[in-house]
Amino acid sequence: MKAKSIKGKSTGEIKSALENAIADGFKPTLAIAFISKSQDRTAISELLDAEGIAIYGCTTNGEFIDEKPEKFSAALLLLDLNPDFFQIHFEEYQNKNYHEVATTIAKKAKETFKNPAFLVGLSDAAADGEEILHGIEDIAGKDVNAFGGAAGDDYSFTQTFVFTNGKESDHGMVCIAIDEEKVEIQGISTCGWKAVGTEKTVTKSKGNHVFTIDNIPVLDITAKFGGLENVNPDNVNLLTEIASNFPLQLQRENGDPVMRPGLVVDWSDRSFYTSGSVPQGSKIRFSLPPDFDVIEKVIKGVEKLKETKMPEAEALIVFSCAGRILSLGPLMPQELEGIKNVWNVPMAGMFSNAELGRATGGNLEMHNLTTCCIALKEK
Repeated sequence: MKAKSIKGKSTGEIKSALENAIADGFKPTLAIAFISKSQDRTAISELLDAEGIAIYGCTTNGEFIDEKPEKFSAALLLLDLNPDFFQIHFEEYQNKNYHEVATTIAKKAKETFKNPAFLVGLSDAAADGEEILHGIEDIAGKDVNAFGGAAGDDYSFTQTFVFTNGKESDHGMVCIAIDEEKVEIQGISTCGWKAVGTEKTVTKSKGNHVFTIDNIPVLDITAKFGGLENVNPDNVNLLTEIASNFPLQLQRENGDPVMRPGLVVDWSDRSFYTSGSVPQGSKIRFSLPPDFDVIEKVIKGVEKLKETKMPEAEALIVFSCAGRILSLGPLMPQELEGIKNVWNVPMAGMFSNAELGRATGGNLEMHNLTTCCIALKEK
């Protein structure tokens, strides 16, 4: 399999880059398309469609094909993968039937591939990524390789989209099912945020709505831990600071903790909604604000993936949480460069609203403040 990555800040730039990419006879069959809402994703999709290229597309909070993060652009990974080795699936969850939609797609994939892997893209910030992963697991088994991310909207927190050839949705799922008998796919989800303090107990929660920790309103205990001031609805930077610097770390019996940042506050009882479920009775720890060690842990995790499971790769796809670039700022290019240098193959990535993948040593999870790297190689 041959791969090339291209980027541009207009449809014209993408058109020129695509023409240059195929000028030597390269004939891509699949495009991983990460496109800002500010770009004309329909026009870009039509360019790809005219070349007979299947599309897996997500809107973003930023895009990259190398160590330089971009904004308001398009980043594409082009692959000349044999069309018999993959399928594109596109479904909407009209009635929040996330599990049902995922099982439907997984069943279709299993009809063709004995051992399918899945690359998933989700739109709608309220979509339950864990239910989608559980739906895939129910059909493909607990050991299934499934990765992906939630689409973004340039940090406007309004409306996200996934798309493929001739279709798009703000409440749907785009998925590539890949034949693992023909294509090796391995991935890792790594965060790096350090935990601090003793374990605390979630004393009241429902799904992703956390009310109290150690019988104290979650907003108050988080503010006390972080030394936060102006904890009131008028502080427009409060949620960004909580989500980026002081997320909850949900402890798991197996594997690394999973990040659960507070995203929406209910001021009536000072509770907040997190990115994924936080079961009542579960244990959490707080996080320290990130430093350079966060970057080193991610890069070392990717290096270990190469050493232990994926010595060679032909292409790399990266979903990095939008919160990481908010927290790491000018350090972000160092992380991206470190990831790219592990295999030094064509790469495309996006800053996502959430990440999907297996926690290190654990189960498939919906993550935040995490980098999910997926390496591909045709067998």
